[in-house]
Amino acid sequence: MDSAAAALLGMGLAASGFAGAGIGIGYIFGKMIEAVARQPEAEARVGKYMWIGFALVEAIALYGLVIAFIIMGKG
Repeated sequence: MDSAAAALLGMGLAASGFAGAGIGIGYIFGKMIEAVARQPEAEARVGKYMWIGFALVEAIALYGLVIAFIIMGKG
């Protein structure tokens, strides 16, 4: 395998983190809706933690994007 093919494979693997981030974000918001449906008065408290979790999951996706761009620049 030459280096160009390895770089393309590495970029694809780095970008595959988007799939996990999409699943994680869907899970977070789904559980938020479930929690508010069960206990509406806790919406503000649960919402704060939901946004923190969303930011952390989205950061993982952005790290994958940055790594893919770094590999693209080297290849």
